[in-house]
Amino acid sequence: MLVLSRKTGESIMVGDQIEVKILAVEGDQIKLGIIAPKSVKVHRSEVFQAIQEQNKEALAAPSDLLKKLKKN
Repeated sequence: MLVLSRKTGESIMVGDQIEVKILAVEGDQIKLGIIAPKSVKVHRSEVFQAIQEQNKEALAAPSDLLKKLKKN
């Protein structure tokens, strides 16, 4: 893990096209701004994990259930 110190208004670059900017530091909360191409999906980690879990559940669905859904 790379650990960097930044102040409000400063930023870091991830690759050539993604910029993470420190917008504000308020107590124990940091507000980040992320500038990235529209083709790059950006999610909070808990949202990303929920999406991954839903994808796994969808893959585990019985094939006969999918056939029933197609008929309707």
